[in-house]
Amino acid sequence: MDGNSAAALPVVLLTVLSISSAFLQPYDLLYDNAVQAFSQSDYGSVVRHMEAALSSFSELRRTKVRCRLRCQDQHQFESNFTDLGFFYGVLRRAACMNPCIEEKLGAQSLHKVSEDVLQDFNRRIPYNYLQMAYQKLKVPDKAAAAAHTYFQANPEHVEMGQNLEQYKDRQDVRPEHFVDREARLHQLYFTDAVKLYDKGDYGAAIILFEDALVEYFQADVECRALCQGPQKFESHDHIRYRYSLHELVSDHFTQVLHCEHECVRDLATRPGRLSPMENYLPLHYDYLQFAYYQMDRLEEALQCALTYLLFHEGQEFMTENVDYFREMLERDGKPREEAARYLRRHKQELELLLMGSEIMGVEFTEGNYWSSTGGRHDSRIPSGTDGGMEYVPISDKRMSLQLLCKRGPLVYDSVRLVQNSAALNGSQRVLLDSVISEDECSELRRLAHSVTMAGDGYRGRMSPHTPNEKFEGATVLKTLQYGYEGRVPLRSARLFYEVSERARRIIESYFMLNSTLHFSYTHLVCRTAITGDHPIHADNCLLDPEANECWKEPPAYTYRDYSALLYLNGDFSGGEFIFTEMDAKTVTATVKPKCGRMVGFSSGGENPHGVKAVTSGQRCAVALWFTMDPLFRELERLQADEVIQALDTQSVWTHSLHINPKDEL
Repeated sequence: MDGNSAAALPVVLLTVLSISSAFLQPYDLLYDNAVQAFSQSDYGSVVRHMEAALSSFSELRRTKVRCRLRCQDQHQFESNFTDLGFFYGVLRRAACMNPCIEEKLGAQSLHKVSEDVLQDFNRRIPYNYLQMAYQKLKVPDKAAAAAHTYFQANPEHVEMGQNLEQYKDRQDVRPEHFVDREARLHQLYFTDAVKLYDKGDYGAAIILFEDALVEYFQADVECRALCQGPQKFESHDHIRYRYSLHELVSDHFTQVLHCEHECVRDLATRPGRLSPMENYLPLHYDYLQFAYYQMDRLEEALQCALTYLLFHEGQEFMTENVDYFREMLERDGKPREEAARYLRRHKQELELLLMGSEIMGVEFTEGNYWSSTGGRHDSRIPSGTDGGMEYVPISDKRMSLQLLCKRGPLVYDSVRLVQNSAALNGSQRVLLDSVISEDECSELRRLAHSVTMAGDGYRGRMSPHTPNEKFEGATVLKTLQYGYEGRVPLRSARLFYEVSERARRIIESYFMLNSTLHFSYTHLVCRTAITGDHPIHADNCLLDPEANECWKEPPAYTYRDYSALLYLNGDFSGGEFIFTEMDAKTVTATVKPKCGRMVGFSSGGENPHGVKAVTSGQRCAVALWFTMDPLFRELERLQADEVIQALDTQSVWTHSLHINPKDEL
């Protein structure tokens, strides 16, 4: 028997089991049989039982959805509402549901699966067993698919990641074998559509975005149907439950409604992630309106732009796009009905949830599921310009919606704009020269060589990012302490403080921020050559190149909003700063360091970046991270402010300074 025949064996056996048995077997019992077989090294039985368990789990879900939707359609509630009419509809649906489910599931409809087993299936643990079993059975293509499926929901699993790399090196495993067997179609289509969009293949992207929307709304219907099952009522003691009929119905309905409402978050969350993709559903219409525009299909573009505004009413850049489309078409349009209908239900749910929460005495906080960040789009359809604008040609396929990128003044006369966002092939990016003078660079380099010590700012770790380089660093407060102690010129320590403030003011002004930027962390750092590059990353989120996403979750510094690097020298080899695409491979811009040059950018997933290895010499720079949230201001900076204020008022320092080094990953 060849490998392909062996791999197909579980499917064949499952088909035989389905034909010979009237009902599905409970998936938890099959799962238990598979685990027992694994402990006995019976890998053929592991595959047979585990594949059957996964199939039973999926079929159970499909059956519940199908029966609930069918019974709901067959037994509609009467339009002339009465108490008896309502409960008549409820009883008819219940009477319809039980035989519908039992016809397929039999005793399984009464079988109670433990929470632990359910969590194992939700976390894709069966695929871990399958990967090892298929590996032992020498079926590498099936093992690779199982490993890939498991790893999508468990990206922190180091061993599985290593296994995947080994599979990729095998000649008998091809790229098409790395499939996610549990992939949600709406997310799969969306991801593939974005890739086509980024390549400029707008026609193919439109097809997949439209398919993604169809699958999304279908997945939403199924998610809501699954919410109609039993509820936990964790806060109630059922033994002493004494609620009236209407209180009981209200209680149960509110919990079902909350489950349905959470479908918005669930459908936008990738496997293995805690937080949903920002602006997920509206972003489909955002991409579509620009893709349709590129294909000269302005009616569809207008319709999608108006649909986007249903989610973000009055958002400026999309309102400008709508005006542009109306002007070109010389007529108005309407938003898509499926989205309007979806939002009407969503708003009704929110109202009912707030009402139900008040009745139950439970706090319910309305979440903003439609984040107004707008994803990674950053360019607009032109509607006029003036001297205060940067203009980007509409042929640039990397840009999407806002071809007018506003910028503010550079504050200091000596500072020169070298490249704006467009020239750097991205959004919220800027490259500036002459931020500081040659003399100031020299003085700060001398300060760095006197004050910095290996690993400072990184809890003593000389190589916090990679074993290929050695880091030396110092904070503003530490340099001021050294100045006070006479170990370095106080003038130099103060210069470090003032230069960092200069950088903050420039970033705040250039990007025209409507709130104050606060220091999140400031570091005078030198990087000495060994070998290797500083890995591609984003500053406030966890970069996930395969998913084309950046997750704002710990351990990322999610509160950071803007970043900057101010270079102090260029007399070294290597050390170039690079921006990349979300794939962490495609370089979009390269910056060669030199004295007084500063690169600034927003800290999110729109700006993945890294540093090429310093191959000879030493590169020194001032690294700065900023936040608009005052709760995350740098403590040492506040202490440094007090020191400077004391110096300015000729106060005498009567107490020692306390250093509080931070862990900067």
